[in-house]
Amino acid sequence: MNTVLYFSANGAVYETRAYTKADIDHLIQDQGLHCLTSADNQFDFWFSPSARGCQRRTNQFATELLLATTDFTAKTVPLLRGGVVVATHDGDGDLDGLSWQQLDMLARHARSVSRRDERVLRRRVVREDHRLRHEAATPAPTFVSCARPRTPVRLG
Repeated sequence: MNTVLYFSANGAVYETRAYTKADIDHLIQDQGLHCLTSADNQFDFWFSPSARGCQRRTNQFATELLLATTDFTAKTVPLLRGGVVVATHDGDGDLDGLSWQQLDMLARHARSVSRRDERVLRRRVVREDHRLRHEAATPAPTFVSCARPRTPVRLG
């Protein structure tokens, strides 16, 4: 059984199963999956960099866990958007499930983020979400022709 964690865009975390990268793609419901691996090369964070609609919102819990398991700082950790799947891999690099020991380790990592890092990350998330809302509210420019309409002229 390949147990993985699915961090939904609304903040809920689910334990589910995935056997292939196609299963992860189905969970995230997007194309162009990317993967970041923890500093100890044990956990894989699967996400889509081009989330759309409500999936554009930053997944703060998954981002905090990425911060806790990598060498990123609160200022440099990539802001993960939408659904995020956390899994692991076997010796050949193929998708593998999380053991109960790894699930416990992830829980410990999640509690290890300092309050200062949480504040810095929260400020980044608020700024980025505000920027995205502003971009969505700003209409795209429309091109207008400055040429005058021509009227046919009769000679003669």
